[in-house]
Amino acid sequence: MRLPTIIGVAVGFVLTLGAPARAQLAGSHTPGDYGVQAGSQPGPGFYNVVFCYRYSTDTIRDADGNIIRPLGSPPSTVATAIADYVYFVSKSTIAGAHYGAMVALPWVNGTLEAPAFTLSEDTGTRFGDLMVRPFELGWHRRRADLITGIDFYLPTGRYEPGGSDNVGKGMVTVEPYVGTTLFFDEKRSVNVATAAFWEINGKKRHTNAKVGQILTLEGGLGKSFMGGGVSVGMAYYVQWKITKDQLGGLVPRGGEPVDVELPDKHKVWAVGPDVTLPIASKSKLLALVNIRYLWETGARVKTQGGTLVVTATLPVPSMKLQ
Repeated sequence: MRLPTIIGVAVGFVLTLGAPARAQLAGSHTPGDYGVQAGSQPGPGFYNVVFCYRYSTDTIRDADGNIIRPLGSPPSTVATAIADYVYFVSKSTIAGAHYGAMVALPWVNGTLEAPAFTLSEDTGTRFGDLMVRPFELGWHRRRADLITGIDFYLPTGRYEPGGSDNVGKGMVTVEPYVGTTLFFDEKRSVNVATAAFWEINGKKRHTNAKVGQILTLEGGLGKSFMGGGVSVGMAYYVQWKITKDQLGGLVPRGGEPVDVELPDKHKVWAVGPDVTLPIASKSKLLALVNIRYLWETGARVKTQGGTLVVTATLPVPSMKLQ
């Protein structure tokens, strides 16, 4: 599942470090919200998805991978969000593919603590940037699934240049994506998956600042049981900034407006366990609950921490068990 990015608070802190960090602007894609079977579309129907996300970090790394410790005391950042998704997949097909569409409504909270600067801030819980997926196609073959589509992130969350309580990005993002899941046995129980998301960002509100284009790969390796109702495996994500940020008129905390191109581009990768369990009555499947935790490593010009994702997918109406 997708979720508008919520870790801008951490990036806002990195901007206070100035040239040594060569800080990066955050995009709209939150890495870690896809895992095992990332390239598969669910079966036809309506789904209500409750998505919970928590990212925590006390480490910032520069372009060489060195840890940046301002005045010897590292900052700590926690970003949390809960989102409600409405997801539809059609029974009819287009060129053999089922059509899908989604709307995500996120509520976001971010906190920042930097003892070295006697700084402690909380953005409060606010409505974040709306994500709309008007178009998705999903194919299902005997040994492979394929998805492709496009997401739009709309700047509905609070954003002001240089603001300390922003929960939105203040920009429109267009994100085409494609993914596949490959199955290694006739029962489709052993699988490997990857989904690729290409993020193209517009200018930030009230500025000429522009976040560089970002490529994110997400997926995993898994084994399913009980007809796919239970799944265990390992998930991963990798993210690279492909083009440089433009700081056109963006105001860093306590600084003057700048109009420069940032020299570095961030990257990071992460891996961790991924488990899906069913919640059911004797006759109906009520929900599938997915839990995964990913540890980041290899970060450059970025925070490095841990990502916890808990997702409950509820078919509407509840699915009858055979």
